Amino acid sequence: MSPIPGSGLAKGLAVTLRTMTRKTVTAQYPDTQPELPPRSRGVIGLFEENCTVCMLCARECPDWCIYIDSHKETSPPAAPGGRERSRNVLDRFAIDFSLCMYCGICIEVCPFDALFWSPEFEYAETDIHELTHERDKLREWMWTVPEPPALDPAAEEPKEIAAARKAADKLAAQRAQERLEQEQEHQQDEEGGTP
Repeated sequence: MSPIPGSGLAKGLAVTLRTMTRKTVTAQYPDTQPELPPRSRGVIGLFEENCTVCMLCARECPDWCIYIDSHKETSPPAAPGGRERSRNVLDRFAIDFSLCMYCGICIEVCPFDALFWSPEFEYAETDIHELTHERDKLREWMWTVPEPPALDPAAEEPKEIAAARKAADKLAAQRAQERLEQEQEHQQDEEGGTP
């Protein structure tokens, strides 16, 4: 059976009339802030204390928009006769958000949890050169990072924690056994000891 001519137009007009009678839900953005999902991707925050200048984030970035400068400092030996230790000190950490494609690879590859997603999204600039944000600005965004979601109580315990718990339980059992044997020896010494 062929459709009635003009039925598509009638359906379209019916949808238009239904939506015309509903209240609008447009949020006036500058006056009303949007409610973002809890783990939304806005900008990248830097927890500078965890950064070891390993350069993994800059090497893995597909856009090469992370700029890191550092220098080496040597510290005196901890004990006499020891050797001096050298460590990298962060001088500059900047991200060019005009190049960044917000893929999150830098956050995933960071082995020391120095980079996090922040829900901040209001960082527009009038000049494209000002979209390169230095570590001071990235540190400010770090404090807007929400807490991670709670772990599922029914989830399986990670293998690393299970292995550590098993080793700790085994060590505690050995120590308890040693204490029990020492107490038994002590009791035997007292019972068969000098009068």
